[in-house]
Amino acid sequence: MAKTGPIILVEDDEDDVLFLTDTLKQLEVQNKLIWFPNTADCLDYLRITRDKPFFLLCDVNLQLRNGLEFKRELDNDPYLRKKSIPFIFYSTSVEQRFIDIAYSEMTLQGFFQKGYDFKEISTTMKTIIDYWKICQHPNT
Repeated sequence: MAKTGPIILVEDDEDDVLFLTDTLKQLEVQNKLIWFPNTADCLDYLRITRDKPFFLLCDVNLQLRNGLEFKRELDNDPYLRKKSIPFIFYSTSVEQRFIDIAYSEMTLQGFFQKGYDFKEISTTMKTIIDYWKICQHPNT
Protein backbone atom coordinates (compact mmCIF):
# COMPACT_ATOMS: atom_id res chain seq x y z
CA MET A 1 0.00 0.00 0.00
CA ALA A 2 1.36 3.34 -0.98
CA LYS A 3 -0.46 6.23 0.63
CA THR A 4 -0.12 8.14 -2.63
CA GLY A 5 -0.96 5.12 -4.79
CA PRO A 6 -4.15 4.76 -6.77
CA ILE A 7 -7.50 3.85 -5.32
CA ILE A 8 -8.78 0.83 -7.22
CA LEU A 9 -12.53 0.56 -7.73
CA VAL A 10 -14.26 -2.59 -8.98
CA GLU A 11 -17.81 -1.52 -9.72
CA ASP A 12 -20.22 -2.35 -12.55
CA ASP A 13 -22.70 0.48 -11.93
CA GLU A 14 -21.56 3.60 -13.78
CA ASP A 15 -23.78 5.86 -11.65
CA ASP A 16 -22.01 4.63 -8.52
CA VAL A 17 -18.66 5.29 -10.18
CA LEU A 18 -19.73 8.88 -10.95
CA PHE A 19 -20.97 9.44 -7.38
CA LEU A 20 -17.71 8.15 -5.97
CA THR A 21 -15.59 10.14 -8.42
CA ASP A 22 -17.45 13.34 -7.53
CA THR A 23 -17.13 12.60 -3.83
CA LEU A 24 -13.37 12.08 -4.06
CA LYS A 25 -13.03 15.37 -5.95
CA GLN A 26 -15.10 17.21 -3.32
CA LEU A 27 -12.92 15.70 -0.58
CA GLU A 28 -9.86 16.85 -2.55
CA VAL A 29 -8.38 13.36 -2.56
CA GLN A 30 -5.16 13.44 -4.54
CA ASN A 31 -4.99 9.69 -5.20
CA LYS A 32 -5.84 8.66 -8.73
CA LEU A 33 -8.98 6.55 -9.07
CA ILE A 34 -8.65 3.55 -11.37
CA TRP A 35 -11.99 1.96 -12.22
CA PHE A 36 -12.68 -1.56 -13.44
CA PRO A 37 -16.21 -2.60 -14.41
CA ASN A 38 -15.37 -6.27 -13.79
CA THR A 39 -13.04 -8.41 -11.72
CA ALA A 40 -11.23 -10.00 -14.69
CA ASP A 41 -9.83 -6.67 -15.88
CA CYS A 42 -8.86 -5.71 -12.34
CA LEU A 43 -7.13 -9.03 -11.79
CA ASP A 44 -5.11 -8.58 -15.00
CA TYR A 45 -4.11 -5.08 -13.89
CA LEU A 46 -3.08 -6.18 -10.40
CA ARG A 47 -0.92 -8.96 -11.82
CA ILE A 48 1.06 -6.67 -14.14
CA THR A 49 1.10 -3.24 -12.52
CA ARG A 50 4.02 -1.79 -10.67
CA ASP A 51 1.60 0.57 -8.92
CA LYS A 52 1.19 0.09 -5.19
CA PRO A 53 -2.51 0.74 -4.66
CA PHE A 54 -3.64 2.78 -1.66
CA PHE A 55 -6.62 0.43 -1.28
CA LEU A 56 -9.16 -1.49 -3.35
CA LEU A 57 -12.92 -0.90 -3.12
CA CYS A 58 -15.06 -3.70 -4.49
CA ASP A 59 -18.79 -4.21 -4.85
CA VAL A 60 -20.14 -7.59 -3.78
CA ASN A 61 -22.75 -7.93 -6.52
CA LEU A 62 -20.89 -7.96 -9.81
CA GLN A 63 -21.61 -9.65 -13.10
CA LEU A 64 -19.59 -12.72 -14.15
CA ARG A 65 -17.67 -13.12 -10.85
CA ASN A 66 -18.96 -11.57 -7.65
CA GLY A 67 -16.80 -9.70 -5.17
CA LEU A 68 -16.53 -12.64 -2.77
CA GLU A 69 -15.22 -14.92 -5.53
CA PHE A 70 -12.81 -12.19 -6.62
CA LYS A 71 -11.46 -11.74 -3.09
CA ARG A 72 -10.96 -15.51 -2.73
CA GLU A 73 -8.98 -15.50 -5.97
CA LEU A 74 -6.77 -12.66 -4.71
CA ASP A 75 -6.20 -14.43 -1.39
CA ASN A 76 -5.27 -17.68 -3.18
CA ASP A 77 -2.73 -16.02 -5.47
CA PRO A 78 0.65 -15.91 -3.63
CA TYR A 79 1.95 -12.99 -5.71
CA LEU A 80 -1.16 -10.85 -5.19
CA ARG A 81 -1.50 -11.82 -1.55
CA LYS A 82 2.07 -10.65 -0.92
CA LYS A 83 1.15 -7.23 -2.33
CA SER A 84 -1.05 -6.80 0.79
CA ILE A 85 -3.48 -4.46 -0.94
CA PRO A 86 -6.09 -3.29 1.58
CA PHE A 87 -9.36 -4.78 0.32
CA ILE A 88 -12.65 -3.15 1.25
CA PHE A 89 -16.14 -4.20 0.25
CA TYR A 90 -18.28 -1.19 -0.62
CA SER A 91 -21.71 -2.47 -1.54
CA THR A 92 -25.45 -2.05 -1.24
CA SER A 93 -25.53 -5.76 -0.32
CA VAL A 94 -24.77 -5.84 3.37
CA GLU A 95 -26.51 -9.11 4.09
CA GLN A 96 -25.19 -10.76 7.24
CA ARG A 97 -24.24 -13.91 5.34
CA PHE A 98 -21.93 -11.87 3.05
CA ILE A 99 -20.38 -10.12 6.03
CA ASP A 100 -19.86 -13.44 7.84
CA ILE A 101 -18.19 -15.02 4.80
CA ALA A 102 -16.03 -11.99 4.14
CA TYR A 103 -14.63 -11.81 7.66
CA SER A 104 -14.42 -15.50 8.50
CA GLU A 105 -13.03 -16.85 5.24
CA MET A 106 -10.98 -13.96 3.83
CA THR A 107 -8.39 -11.35 4.69
CA LEU A 108 -10.67 -8.34 4.60
CA GLN A 109 -10.03 -4.83 5.85
CA GLY A 110 -13.57 -3.48 5.81
CA PHE A 111 -17.15 -3.92 4.73
CA PHE A 112 -19.13 -0.71 4.17
CA GLN A 113 -22.60 -0.04 2.87
CA LYS A 114 -22.88 2.35 -0.05
CA GLY A 115 -24.44 5.65 0.84
CA TYR A 116 -27.51 6.98 -0.90
CA ASP A 117 -26.59 10.65 -0.93
CA PHE A 118 -23.50 12.79 -1.08
CA LYS A 119 -23.27 13.24 2.69
CA GLU A 120 -23.33 9.49 3.42
CA ILE A 121 -20.87 8.67 0.63
CA SER A 122 -18.59 11.52 1.67
CA THR A 123 -18.57 10.51 5.35
CA THR A 124 -17.77 6.90 4.53
CA MET A 125 -15.02 7.73 2.04
CA LYS A 126 -13.43 10.29 4.36
CA THR A 127 -13.41 7.74 7.17
CA ILE A 128 -11.81 5.04 4.98
CA ILE A 129 -9.20 7.39 3.53
CA ASP A 130 -8.29 8.95 6.88
CA TYR A 131 -7.89 5.50 8.44
CA TRP A 132 -5.60 4.17 5.71
CA LYS A 133 -3.50 7.34 5.68
CA ILE A 134 -2.44 6.76 9.29
CA CYS A 135 -2.50 2.96 9.35
CA GLN A 136 0.79 1.06 9.50
CA HIS A 137 0.92 -1.57 6.81
CA PRO A 138 3.47 -4.02 5.32
CA ASN A 139 3.67 -2.04 2.09
CA THR A 140 3.82 1.44 3.60
